Amino acid sequence: MDLVEEIAARAEEARRVISEHVYLTPVDYSDALSEALGADVFLKLENLQKTGSFKIRGALYKVYKIRNDVQGVVAASAGNHALGVAYASRVFGLECVVVMPEFATIAKVEAARRLGAEVVLHGAIYDDAERRAREIAEERGFAFVHPFDDPDIIAGQGTVGLEIAEQLGDVDVVVVPVGGGGLISGISAVLKKINPDVRIVGVEPENAPKFRTSLKAGRIERVEIRPTIADGLVTKRPGKTTFQIVRRLVDSVIAVSEDEIAGAIHFLLEREKVLAEGAGAAGVAALLSDRLDVDGRVAVVVSGGNIDLTAIYRLIIRGLANSGRLAVIRGYVPDSPGKLSEITGIIAAHRGNIIDVIHHREDLRAPAWHTALQIVVEVESSETLDRILEELRGRGYTFERM
Repeated sequence: MDLVEEIAARAEEARRVISEHVYLTPVDYSDALSEALGADVFLKLENLQKTGSFKIRGALYKVYKIRNDVQGVVAASAGNHALGVAYASRVFGLECVVVMPEFATIAKVEAARRLGAEVVLHGAIYDDAERRAREIAEERGFAFVHPFDDPDIIAGQGTVGLEIAEQLGDVDVVVVPVGGGGLISGISAVLKKINPDVRIVGVEPENAPKFRTSLKAGRIERVEIRPTIADGLVTKRPGKTTFQIVRRLVDSVIAVSEDEIAGAIHFLLEREKVLAEGAGAAGVAALLSDRLDVDGRVAVVVSGGNIDLTAIYRLIIRGLANSGRLAVIRGYVPDSPGKLSEITGIIAAHRGNIIDVIHHREDLRAPAWHTALQIVVEVESSETLDRILEELRGRGYTFERM
């Protein structure tokens, strides 16, 4: 049987096997994205899946297939595959070791431990973690569970495609985050069998462009990785199986920047009330960019939601700043009574909310009898801030946006 046909068939079996252990995650209509793009955009919310991502699907199916042949399993992952394998091991009563790169988030490390896995931190990237995981598997006689380049893993992830087809019926475009390629390979195998005309678009970070580079070269290429907020999409090269499927079935792969991914996380949180990690928001980042034209019925896979609270805080602040709703202004103010009250009154009159005020009396560049004043202010829009600055200057205060 052809590889793609085999994976599509296994996906049907995988759904029967894993159905009692996973959620049927919702497909929500996005008013904001639909209005912005002139299409009907739906979000497949795998961030609401058990363990916080789609990875549990492939892990459950794979561990089910090997459960009677081994005593334990080993996985290498930046986090979500590790959580899936740890969960699957607990379901089927196997020991579990997960090896994570040293950049793995605290949230994912602790979650794996809570699921009963032994966690080993090793290496700067996934490839380093994989080498160590294979060593541990050989040392202990455990099975190594690959995160993406395995037909059973791919078939398990393909159950996302089966659900999209059942929940949406006809769909014209499906946008999928791409790391090693397991998710997009499974979805493509399933959906292209149902409708060969469906358009499948992959999205990867500019800082980890392994599929774009490899597809352009016509062969698997190793790429250099730069830090990315989409840590779940980081690997230096595609898998052999996934590259074969992506080259055959996926219509295009586009890259998104770090700012675009961060903006998509902020957009999903504020406009859709959806908490997504960087990898999970990549598809939405592509839609919000100017590099992907879509129409008709569009499904976007929000693949995961495992993100540190500290990262969320930083992204919210960054998002507010980028949208012009949070700003820092700085100026020199006469060091005399009543001046600060006048300045804050002007800001309040424009419905500005002062977050912080910092005096710099030691600023040697300040004119005589003046002090440097820095104000962090929340405003309704960038235009509101412009009006505040204009009025401050009209009153004789030399404030500038920083």
